[in-house]
Amino acid sequence: MKQAGLTSGPHPPALLHQALASQAVAEFVLASGYNGVIVDLQHGEIGLDDACRMLRAIPREQSEYAYARVGAIEAATILRLLDSGARGIIAPTVETAEQASRLVAATKYPPLGSRSLGPSRPALYPGHDYTAAGNRAVSAVVQIETRAGLENADAIFAVEGIDSVYIGPADLAVSYGLPGRGDWADGPVRDAIIELSAKARLAGLTLGIYCASAEYARELLDDGLVDYVGLGIDLVFLNTMARSAIKALRSEQWATTPTS
Repeated sequence: MKQAGLTSGPHPPALLHQALASQAVAEFVLASGYNGVIVDLQHGEIGLDDACRMLRAIPREQSEYAYARVGAIEAATILRLLDSGARGIIAPTVETAEQASRLVAATKYPPLGSRSLGPSRPALYPGHDYTAAGNRAVSAVVQIETRAGLENADAIFAVEGIDSVYIGPADLAVSYGLPGRGDWADGPVRDAIIELSAKARLAGLTLGIYCASAEYARELLDDGLVDYVGLGIDLVFLNTMARSAIKALRSEQWATTPTS
């Protein structure tokens, strides 16, 4: 996401975390106005085969933010996701420059990395120099979600080939002994967001963060702290709407049921 906020029209990119193994969810999300999805292999029920099918189902003209978050930095897994059309790989819990270097090695073609040239989708990266075009098109994204990651941010961000930073606020909160939730308006998590924003700008990287609410996401974007947001999780949206629907049904039934 080297040009986050600059290549996605008038609004900063908003991506939905997808935990359900469904091609239809990604299709509906993109049709609703989201810029992309984060296919989540770290949490949820999505396996590698499902993730590859989901990525292939995303139309090429809407694939700029077809991202995948892996459970670990494993070159073979990342290679299959990229060959299936992933345009960004998010590596969770990055705490060292060595981990960041391994992400670059798995995500980028030589000379930046060691990604094998053997795409299973044709013409993923149009251009005279296919490997150079691929390195420009695919983002290596480090997820900072611990105090250790924050403390080592300068060294992590200095690794050549890293394109973007993604903040995991819930795990970051836990590392400070706080409840595991997002949308922190103050305290050490908010301080970490401000610090990471400054460090990312200095390193020439874009910065994103997971947000549970649109209001909080808008605040961070308006304050210029982040360039893009992960807004919501499909499974959480389903749970919220299901609870709301059944509550409304039962409230209506209770209000209209005659009493003796």
